[in-house]
Amino acid sequence: MISLIKNKINHLAPPTHHYSSLLLLPLSSKHTSSTMAAPSSETKSPSSSNTQLPLKPIPGSYGMPFFGAISDRHNYFYHQGRDKFFATRIEKHNSTVIRTNMPPGPFISSDPRVVALLDGASFPILFDNDKVEKLNVLDGTFMPSTKFTGGFRVCAYLDTTEPNHALIKQFFLNVLAKRKDSFVPLFRNCLQESFAEIEDQLSKNTKADFNTVFSDASFNFMFRLFCDGKDPSQTNLGSKGPKLVDTWLLFQLAPLATLGLPKIFNYIEDFLIRTLPFPACLTKSGYKNLYEAFKTHATTALDEAEKLGLKRNEACHNVVFTAGFNAYGGLKNQFPYVLKWLGLSGEKLHADLAREVRRVVNDEGGVTFTALENMPLVKSVVYEVMRIEPAVPYQYARARENLVVSSHDASFEVKKGEMLFGYQPFATRDPRIFEDAEVFVPRRFVGEGEKMLKHVLWSNGRETEEPSASNKQCPGKNLVVLLCRLFLVELFLRYDTFEFEYTQAGFGPTITIKSLTKASTI
Repeated sequence: MISLIKNKINHLAPPTHHYSSLLLLPLSSKHTSSTMAAPSSETKSPSSSNTQLPLKPIPGSYGMPFFGAISDRHNYFYHQGRDKFFATRIEKHNSTVIRTNMPPGPFISSDPRVVALLDGASFPILFDNDKVEKLNVLDGTFMPSTKFTGGFRVCAYLDTTEPNHALIKQFFLNVLAKRKDSFVPLFRNCLQESFAEIEDQLSKNTKADFNTVFSDASFNFMFRLFCDGKDPSQTNLGSKGPKLVDTWLLFQLAPLATLGLPKIFNYIEDFLIRTLPFPACLTKSGYKNLYEAFKTHATTALDEAEKLGLKRNEACHNVVFTAGFNAYGGLKNQFPYVLKWLGLSGEKLHADLAREVRRVVNDEGGVTFTALENMPLVKSVVYEVMRIEPAVPYQYARARENLVVSSHDASFEVKKGEMLFGYQPFATRDPRIFEDAEVFVPRRFVGEGEKMLKHVLWSNGRETEEPSASNKQCPGKNLVVLLCRLFLVELFLRYDTFEFEYTQAGFGPTITIKSLTKASTI
C-alpha cells in the first residue's frame, strides 16, 4: 500500500473533493438525480469494450522527452497538487481517459508515461488480470531495490502469471483463514489498550495523539497475529517496531512524495529525493531487527509456508512486507480516516451508531461475527469511508495486449506494454455512479444501497469480489473491513461521542482527540 507514512513525508495538497465532481459534471449530463446503479456501459465487465461508444484517440501529451516529465512532476507536487493536476487535464481534454506523466520521473523512473483512468467506468480494467499485468508496478513507474526486502521480489510485485505469486498468496490466505477465530478477541485487546492510552493522555494533557496510538495498535495487532500472540514488547523490537517500519517505508517511497517545505525549497527538495533512489543500506539495521523478530516468533506461520513449498527465508521476507508495508501501512491511515469522517458527521450519527452497537451486542450476548454482521449502519459507515477517501489512491498495471478501455462516454485503444494508471478517488467519487458523490452519506450502503458496493474499489478489486491466489486483490481485504467495524463497535461501547481536531496531509489526516464522553448507557 502506498498511503503510509504519517507526517514524515506528505503530498503538498490533500484531496480537495470538489475537483472531481466539478470537472466531471460537464461529461455527465445524462446522469440521473437518484442513487442508482451505474449506466449499462459502466456495469459491463471491465475487460469488455462497449461497441456503442465512439472510438477516440487518447487525448493528452507527454511533452518533450525528459522536460515534459519534469514539468508534470512539478505541477503535481508543487504548483497544482494531485487533484487539481488531474482535474485541469480532464477539463482541458474533455475526457476522463488521458495521457500524462506520473512521478517520480527522471532519473528514478525510466519511463514515466501513463494512460490515466479518471472515472469509475474505466478504472476497473486494472483488475482484469487477463488484460493487464502487475509486474513490479506496486509503486507505479518505478520499483525500489529488492535489497529492501532481503533480495526477494515479494508477492506484491509479482504478476499473477508468475508461479510464486499463487504460492505466496495462498500462504497468506491460509494464514488468515486459520487465525480467523483470533481476529475479534486479539484486536479488541489492542483497542482496549489504545483507548486506555488515549484516556491517559487526555487526563495529563487535555489532548491525545490518535495517530501514534493507533499506529502502535495496528503494528501490535499484525505482529501478534503472525507471531502466535507474542507481544512485540517482549521481543528484540521492544516498542521500536512502528518507527522501524516507518523509516523502512520512508526510504522506499520518498520519490513519490514531498516534504511540504516552503516553496523556496521546492526545487532543492525535488533534486534531492528524485535524482537517485535512496539506498537500502540506510535501513539495513532496522530491517534486520524486523526480520529477526518475525523469523524468531512467527514460527507457526513459517512452518505452514514450508509445507506449501516456500523457502523459509523468502516466506519470512514476505511476512515482514505484508505485515509492515501492506497491513500496518494501510491500517495506520485507515483508522484516522474513519475517525475523521465520523467526527465531521456529528453527534446525531454518533448516537445512532451507539444505539445500534449496544442493542446488537446485548441481543447477541457479546461482540461476535454474527453481531458485527447485524450492524448495517456500522457496515455502511466503514464502506462509505473507503469510498469517499480510499487509503490507497493509486493503482497501476501494464497492458498485456492491445486492448480497448471505455469511459462513460468513449472508448480508447491502448497498445500492448503501455502503463495504465488509475486515480482511485476520482473513480470512487464518480458522479455518474454515486448521487452526491462528494458528500459523506453514512447510510449510503444500507438496504438497497448494498447493490452499490460493487463500485467500492479500495482493495485492488471490487468490494463484492473476493481475494484469491489467482488475483491481485488484497488478501486481508475482509480483515481490514472487520477491524474497522470493530473499531467503531469498541468506540461506541465505551463512549457516546468525542471531540477532535485534524490537519490534512497527503497521506491522511492527523487526528488530535480533545475529549471523550463516556457511555451513558450499556
